[in-house]
Amino acid sequence: MSIRIKKVQSKHDLEAFIKFPMDLYKDNKNYVPPFINEEKETLDVSKNPVFKDAEAHYFIAEKDNKVVGRVAAIINWQEVNKQHKKKMRFGWFDMIDDIEVTKALLDKVEAIGKENNLEFIEGPVGFSNLEKAGMLTKGFDKLATMVGLYNDPYYPEHLEKLGFEKANEWVEFELDAPNELPEKVIKFNKIVRERYKLRELKFTKTSEIIPYVEDMFDLLDKTYSELDTYVPIADYQIEYYKKKYIPFINPDYVNCIVDENNKMVSFAITMPSYSKAMQKAKGKLLPFGWWHLLRASKKNDSAQFYLIGIDPKYQGKGVTALIFNAMFDTFKRNGIKFLETNPELEDNENIQVLWKSYDPVNHKRRKTFKKPIV
Repeated sequence: MSIRIKKVQSKHDLEAFIKFPMDLYKDNKNYVPPFINEEKETLDVSKNPVFKDAEAHYFIAEKDNKVVGRVAAIINWQEVNKQHKKKMRFGWFDMIDDIEVTKALLDKVEAIGKENNLEFIEGPVGFSNLEKAGMLTKGFDKLATMVGLYNDPYYPEHLEKLGFEKANEWVEFELDAPNELPEKVIKFNKIVRERYKLRELKFTKTSEIIPYVEDMFDLLDKTYSELDTYVPIADYQIEYYKKKYIPFINPDYVNCIVDENNKMVSFAITMPSYSKAMQKAKGKLLPFGWWHLLRASKKNDSAQFYLIGIDPKYQGKGVTALIFNAMFDTFKRNGIKFLETNPELEDNENIQVLWKSYDPVNHKRRKTFKKPIV
């Protein structure tokens, strides 16, 4: 039977779009489902302010009266018009192991790119830098995280057969949380702290973090602005992410370093691993999903890095050791034994130096793939 590509236009279609990977990976022990209502809000033009600078079209593929794939075709107009990158993005990309389904979905995305005079198609990516990106190419046997996409090995195989090439590559690491910091590291931290008159901010309540959120996003801009994949974060997006995510962050897992004028020079946000809790929740906070998350936040031996920013003026001056020292204290307080980094571009040594001394193991890799629009 032929493949039918259908545009998402109803609530029923959107539900099918969101739930498709949950059905596809229902027997996969490493897949971590998102929360359905959160996905709905992210994809909703009326609720997500990213659509002030972006547009998206959602499609599902059907075969034999069953959903067999999905894709979001995305244009970030800020990227196109201000950064002059004629990129047609695609994301929320999943399909059965049938290359004809993959081709049909991507042909639809490419057609929209052609209609808008764009030059190439790239994905999987989101609307902005704060969404998941990169197709898994290594680590299929590893538990997914809440900040990384999961997919089967045939995904990249399909893209390569269809003429796509690597655009960018990210690496992820796992490492044991050290029991003690080496004496030389402690001494070095003291020297750096005194030389640049730096100190650590400690938070005990979420309300204490709010005044520093804009500084964090400003630091993210400075940290990543020179990377090819980066699109600046608009003020209205900062407000949106502040309301959406900050209330859920454990303040004890937020580490900041400031100078003598209370200006932020580095920060790191880590979280207890919620992967297993989200698997148990099965995409829903109610009736018991919230309980699994609460338990994971209070009793957990694993943590994952979420966001890290370091002022370029302080990179290479030992501040990375200072922020890791602050995180080490957090991990020790909370009984964390195992750590997993967020995806980092493979050449982003300024971030990777954070754990270079702690025997990190590169357990996952992921890529975005691109292809010219003919």
